[in-house]
Amino acid sequence: MTLDTADLARLDRAHIIHPYLPGSATERVVMTEGAGCRLTDSEGRSYLDATGGLWLAQVGHGRTELADVAHEQMKKLEYFTSFWEFSNDRAIALAARLASIAPDPLNHVYFTSGGSEGNEAAIKMARYYHHRRGDTDRTWILARDKAYHGIGYGGGSATGFPLYHEGFAPMMPHVSHLTPPWPYRTDLYGGEDPTDFLVRELEERIAEIGPQNIAAMIGEPIMGVGGMLVPPADYWPRVREVLDRHGILLIFDEVVTAYGRVGEWFAAQYFDVTPDIIVTAKGITSGYVPLGALLVGDHVAEVLLRDHGFPMGYTYNGHPVATAVALANLDIIEKEGLLTRATGLGATLHAELQSQLGDLPVVGEVRSVGMMLAVELVADRATRTPLPLNPDRMPHDVIRRETGVIVRDSAHSLVLSPPLIMTEAEAKEVAAALRGVLERTEPTGEIRAA
Repeated sequence: MTLDTADLARLDRAHIIHPYLPGSATERVVMTEGAGCRLTDSEGRSYLDATGGLWLAQVGHGRTELADVAHEQMKKLEYFTSFWEFSNDRAIALAARLASIAPDPLNHVYFTSGGSEGNEAAIKMARYYHHRRGDTDRTWILARDKAYHGIGYGGGSATGFPLYHEGFAPMMPHVSHLTPPWPYRTDLYGGEDPTDFLVRELEERIAEIGPQNIAAMIGEPIMGVGGMLVPPADYWPRVREVLDRHGILLIFDEVVTAYGRVGEWFAAQYFDVTPDIIVTAKGITSGYVPLGALLVGDHVAEVLLRDHGFPMGYTYNGHPVATAVALANLDIIEKEGLLTRATGLGATLHAELQSQLGDLPVVGEVRSVGMMLAVELVADRATRTPLPLNPDRMPHDVIRRETGVIVRDSAHSLVLSPPLIMTEAEAKEVAAALRGVLERTEPTGEIRAA
């Protein structure tokens, strides 16, 4: 079937339910090609992808070597189950590779199809771990406001945004949300040191629920959807110490932060903290094929593997094509030095954003770790009041329409997570595009015409 631009847009509106898009919206941007950091839509317009799709295009778009690997693997073995005693050579090789780059003792791997599945599995693992050890009352999960852990039942319940709960209730019981680490928002901590406040709150919540009732705490090392919130350096080490003291597992949701995004294979290494379980997805294949992987500590795996084993699995656990592509993707990241590049280019992009935007009244803060960046928008820099947003004329939409640069709106921040292969010239293009719109943005949220 050959479809022209009008047909594509019409059929999309008629048949596809898009996440977060109301039926009244008529605009469609239909992407048809990608190469490097660039995308092309059905009308031939070029875009600069500063979001990496959804935080995942580590090696960029259009890498033919990954397509070739998928093609060759499909010719050999396209799929067979990894349940029971069955496995495949690519899944085994990838598991060994992941264990070699993960912090010790995370030497066991459980495969999924993506991040939401991964967080579901991690929450079940934590509860089942304690159940198998006889601590059957340990069912509570600690999470945080502004957290995002996917859209499954468990992960969605741990997610700390009312939007993801409204209309889907009742959510999973025994989930408690804590204050997020958001140093820019000093009002959250009543003038106290943020880490001191957060650790005290954690201790008080544990005492309130009872440590003997809590299975795990789940947290993004850096909170992505919440606005790329970077915790103080001492936050995770102190949280880990508290959890260890009470026998509570720590789950790192690294669906966004893993595989070079922060300049390390895992953000756990960046913060020098070893969780009990790391949930990954997205960048493991740079989005070329859906895949996720949980990295599980030896002490947890030993318990899960007792008796009849861990009683849950997904149809595509250890999919041979996905794991083959993941191996090739990790090779590219390593051979092209993209971990180092994420640190260096991330610093360059941060400096460009600070230089271009630092004097604008609506820019409160530019923050970053590696190639995760955010520009927090405010109505008043002194009071740090969030910028009112007009849903019909959002800054990220205006930036895309006027300049072709794609950024993401998240919690009153413009969030950037470009492919790790972005050039310095492209970084400057991104910063200039943001300035061109934000310098016309009023404290009321209105954006003046160009």
